[in-house]
Amino acid sequence: MKRLCGDRINKKAEQEACRLTENPLLNSGRSITCSKGDPAHGYSSTPWKASARRHWTKYLIYREENKKTSAGSVSILGNLQEHIHEVNTVPMERPLDATTMENSTSSCFVMERKTHVKINRKEVMLTKLRKSCSCTPKKLKNFVMDFLPVLRWLPKYQCKEYIWGDVMSGLVIGIILVPQAIAYSLLAGLKPIYSLYTSFFANIIYFLMGTSRHVSVGIFSLISLMVGQVVDRELLLAGFDLNDDFPPATGDGSLQNDSQFNTTAFNLTIAGMNAECGKECYAIGIATALTFVAGVYQVLMGIFRLGFVSMYLSESVLDGFATGASLTILTAQVKYLIGIKIPRSQGHGMLVITWINIFRNISQANLCDVITSAICIVVLVTAKELGDRYKHKLKFPLPTELVVIVVATLVSHYGKLNEVYASSVSGAIPTGFIPPKVPHFNLMLRVAVDALPLAIVSFVFTVSLSEMCAKKYAYTIRANQEMFAVGFCNIIPSFFHSFATSAALAKTLVKTSTGCQTQVSGVISAMVVLLVLLFLAPLFYSLQKCVLACIIIVSLRGALRKFRDVPARYHVNKVDTLVWVITMFASALISTEVGLLVGIVFSMLCIIVRTQRPRTALLGQIQDTSFYEDDSEYENLSSIPKVKIFRFEAPLYYANRNYFLKSLYRLTNLDPNLEVARRKKYKKKGKQHMKKEDHTIANGLGIGETTLQLVPKQIDFQALVVDCSSISFLDTTGVNTLKEILKDYKDLNISVLLACCNPSVIDSLKSGGYFGKDFGSMQEMLFYSIHNAVQFAKDQKLQADCPV
Repeated sequence: MKRLCGDRINKKAEQEACRLTENPLLNSGRSITCSKGDPAHGYSSTPWKASARRHWTKYLIYREENKKTSAGSVSILGNLQEHIHEVNTVPMERPLDATTMENSTSSCFVMERKTHVKINRKEVMLTKLRKSCSCTPKKLKNFVMDFLPVLRWLPKYQCKEYIWGDVMSGLVIGIILVPQAIAYSLLAGLKPIYSLYTSFFANIIYFLMGTSRHVSVGIFSLISLMVGQVVDRELLLAGFDLNDDFPPATGDGSLQNDSQFNTTAFNLTIAGMNAECGKECYAIGIATALTFVAGVYQVLMGIFRLGFVSMYLSESVLDGFATGASLTILTAQVKYLIGIKIPRSQGHGMLVITWINIFRNISQANLCDVITSAICIVVLVTAKELGDRYKHKLKFPLPTELVVIVVATLVSHYGKLNEVYASSVSGAIPTGFIPPKVPHFNLMLRVAVDALPLAIVSFVFTVSLSEMCAKKYAYTIRANQEMFAVGFCNIIPSFFHSFATSAALAKTLVKTSTGCQTQVSGVISAMVVLLVLLFLAPLFYSLQKCVLACIIIVSLRGALRKFRDVPARYHVNKVDTLVWVITMFASALISTEVGLLVGIVFSMLCIIVRTQRPRTALLGQIQDTSFYEDDSEYENLSSIPKVKIFRFEAPLYYANRNYFLKSLYRLTNLDPNLEVARRKKYKKKGKQHMKKEDHTIANGLGIGETTLQLVPKQIDFQALVVDCSSISFLDTTGVNTLKEILKDYKDLNISVLLACCNPSVIDSLKSGGYFGKDFGSMQEMLFYSIHNAVQFAKDQKLQADCPV
């Protein structure tokens, strides 16, 4: 059993000494300050007789040497007790202040580390591997139930209690989903039919595999934008003109009639595709390949349990990314709002280039589209604001988007806005399902890098929303299963001409506010989309694209409102605000993928900088307590004579070693290396002076002046206490740094004491040889509190000052 509190006195003798200090007559003054466990703690100098002081000095010597027996300790304490009794019988010249003595002895405790049994990691891994590879009926059943959580909760579904809320929320989400799916197809650069496919399959698959009861998975604006940027880039590299719209479909909008436009006059060999493939065909091929690879990444991350990657996307990074991407989305929709045809910018700086082209072509704006956009935005924003204000009175949100789309489609159709005013319309949306097709492998290789940020963003948004709902409604989710669910929401639909999906915040909030209880509501939403796919899709032929652009822009209200939170965010944390600003500007001005990467790297650099240049301070004692705080931050702190207490608020490792030393030397006003060099210089000069005296005899004044000049700098402390409470770990450089200051200060007769070290730091110090080979001096170098270290330093000083 090792004692690390700095006292080596026999425990029985020490407890007896502590008991003797409980006499209130001995606590009238503080002329001698000792630890709470010392018998002289709080003794007054008035009643303290010379003989008692002599016994106290012997007692201190005993404590440090620890060579006498317990009987000798008892005899010394007996003599001390006699003199204390003698002091108590002496009449006092003045009334004594009634002070309360702490009965607990802060330096009288013993700590013993637990012995941890060494684990044979090889055997553990082999056991786990054998267990995971074994196959039993029970294990197979659990695997299937875990992989398809619907098998666990659906048999327990309480129909009477849940069905009404699920049906209502499913219908509302389905009604909202249809216009949003058609609108977000503009962001992805694809036909509206593919957005409807995406929404349908995502809801069905998440119903089977998801663990969240309330998340709405489907088409999402940020994910659609990321897909659209990759599609536009690949179309441009393939030689297609991005300014041309897809050929206008005619006829009844059936798949057979529309399929002729999937192949055009282009006979291309693109990425190994030796077939006739037009712009629309190639665009959806890129999107499905990108979606498939992103899904594979997510499944692999789930298999290898790499969900921790999401931890590097802080709230500031995600908010900045969403806001910057929202600015990009808004910019991309302006041309549809005012009905102009401008080149679709691609690559870095797309936002700036697009705005330049908008202002250059502003004179070509379509008046019909401008008026329609203004009316739709006013109606949508007004309805949203009223809905937010009176949401507590509404059982479900108003289906404003659907109403706007229906009315706008009717006006456009009967007013012949496309024929008369050349207003751009959606065109025919086919009914039914296109036969499934395997994504092309060569295209996967082209988009493999782009799929990685897409996979991470999709997973992070889904898990974040799932955890938010689980916390709000008191249930748990499995993040690893969520990764599988989102992954298969991308892999399986990619065979059915769908693109990447994610959970969407706006629809999730609507879902929870309309009484959703389980993912049965997702099936209801999928049925609404299926109804549109099978029967109602051709009715949206005359829908103006400017109306879809208005729906997209209004849906960005939440992300754009983040600008109003900047002052409050800055007040809370300036570094997080800087991360938000950098990520937002990078996402908007460079590209979304680069912006996300810049945000992650910059936020990690901020953490590194914080550990490289952390707060450092000298501590002072809070009066009449055993607590110590930053002397530069608090008033009325008492400095400890001949003791400096240094706090370093970060791990000590190779990156901040120099800052640790510089801060220590600056705050203590002493660089031991310079002081040692200075003393050697003084010593050398002294020897030279003595040699001169052998040849010439100086006068008295001259000798005195020379002697004064050779006196080295006086050091105002004899002990340095390092508060290690904020040092979470030490690397090899950190241990060597502490060993270095121990040696350097020892050359100046200054003791270095460590306080409040956690077990990890203690183990690193032991392994690094800080305490020597046999740890014999450990109890004099390591303390469990700052106060213990300070009292030990005072005991050392008292021992040096009191003659035996």
